[in-house]
Amino acid sequence: MSVISEVLDKIKQQDPNQLEFHQAAQEVLESLEPTVKKHPEFVKAKIYERIVEPERVIIFRIPWVDDKGEVQVNRGYRIQFNNAIGPFKGGLRFHPSVNLSILKFLGFEQIFKNSLTTLPMGGGKGGSDFDPKGKSDMEVMRFCQALMRELYRHIGPDTDVPAGDIGVGGREIGYMNGYYKKIRNEHTCVLTGKGLEYGGSLIRPEATGYGCVYFAAEMLATRGLDFKGKKVAVSGAGNVAQYTIEKVNQLGGTCISVCDSNATIIDEAGIDAAKLNYIMELKNVRRGRISEYAEKYPKAACFKGQSVWDVIQSQGIKVDVALPSATQNEIDGSHAAALVKNGCICVAEGANMPSTPEAVKIYKDANMLFGPGKAANAGGVATSGLEMSQNSLRLSWTREEVDSRLHGIMKSIHKACMDASEAYATKGDYVAGANIAGFLKVAKAMLANGIV
Repeated sequence: MSVISEVLDKIKQQDPNQLEFHQAAQEVLESLEPTVKKHPEFVKAKIYERIVEPERVIIFRIPWVDDKGEVQVNRGYRIQFNNAIGPFKGGLRFHPSVNLSILKFLGFEQIFKNSLTTLPMGGGKGGSDFDPKGKSDMEVMRFCQALMRELYRHIGPDTDVPAGDIGVGGREIGYMNGYYKKIRNEHTCVLTGKGLEYGGSLIRPEATGYGCVYFAAEMLATRGLDFKGKKVAVSGAGNVAQYTIEKVNQLGGTCISVCDSNATIIDEAGIDAAKLNYIMELKNVRRGRISEYAEKYPKAACFKGQSVWDVIQSQGIKVDVALPSATQNEIDGSHAAALVKNGCICVAEGANMPSTPEAVKIYKDANMLFGPGKAANAGGVATSGLEMSQNSLRLSWTREEVDSRLHGIMKSIHKACMDASEAYATKGDYVAGANIAGFLKVAKAMLANGIV
């Protein structure tokens, strides 16, 4: 039995119910098989066994008081996975689905994503099963403060720097940052995704979406193509989806879809700047449902209870590029087959692991361009790293400078994936390339640090 198989068997035996983590570990480790023969020093030092074990897992209770004066109790987590190349870095997610398996999968992916950015950041993830939907601003503030009363013990500018994720936007980051500053009596970069007024970076809200489109553009360029005239499917309606649509529009493409957990909108005329502004006001300010878009723009079709990929499959909608930007495992094998049938040539993941293993196999078999999340959506954490740098230097870079650095990082990630795929696997295999390129940097750092 190979080293990789032994490691996978062990984690499945140790934590049999952590299915999302098993999926992420299997996808990464199987693609690392070529490194086993080339680097016997990794085998001897048990790098493969060590890299799947978090350095520490912190679980804590979060009691808080709602607007009715009733005590509520949620569970909080921080997974500090690997800090071989820098402080732990990764988002906080507030969603009822949050559990140990999902956060371990996200933290594990974050190790390699952060490594690919070329910035000195380790991998981590955290969050809570708290649902901010339907809560008042005061309830969200009280919850964020209650969470920070415990989390502050475990984070710091040179230890662990959380950011936002699903359910954690500028409002939540602001409440947590303010409370951390109050109880620690210091103003340091302990959270990224902050407002511009108190240490945030220009382009940070746009970074994940912009970066995904930049990466997709690099992939298309390998076949002499670009976004001009392309019909693009985007899922989600949050931060990532919004700025993905904005950048696609700037590059000459046409986005036809957007969705939330209740409905999907298909707008064949395209979601232009005015329509995008409406979506931003609807989701970011009023926190409404995307179905309201069809009331504002009656020519658009609304499909309740279906995802973008369900609708593309059932309605036979033709698209050239797919940019899934909602959540994990949103595209299954049947969805992927429908994308292939409907002429899709490129998939770049704006979300974390939105494609199931069956879907990824179908992409590869069809010779589609496929950018996995750890490469394609690394722009968000890359710009978080740039925010950390600006905070440390006590200065701010211009919008153009940050965007230029982000574009450069995405181009370098694309090149690293291509180079690693050619050296270790099959040229153009972005999955293997991203995993191997990210892994090698971390593995060499772990080797240099000794058995710790």
